[in-house]
Amino acid sequence: MTVFYQTTTIDSQIKPTESVIETWKHAANKSNWRIVQLPNSFYQTEIKTPDGDWRDITRRSTIEEAETAIDNSISYYSKKLNFLDGPKVVKTF
Repeated sequence: MTVFYQTTTIDSQIKPTESVIETWKHAANKSNWRIVQLPNSFYQTEIKTPDGDWRDITRRSTIEEAETAIDNSISYYSKKLNFLDGPKVVKTF
């Protein structure tokens, strides 16, 4: 997830650029992720960049932890996309 810290906005009132939104959509798609096993027996999560290269994101000690990290990243970016139109009303009085 550290790769995408550069896409966050400082002011929540500023709408992200189209390229940032595309990055979030790309990160929210599980087919753009993979897990590889490293020589030291750790598992590395990687995301495919738009130009087809793989960029490493995190390292975990088990494959379950690696998949959980991917699922959490997907959830994070899905929520960001869900709130692009602003806050959602959850209760009115």
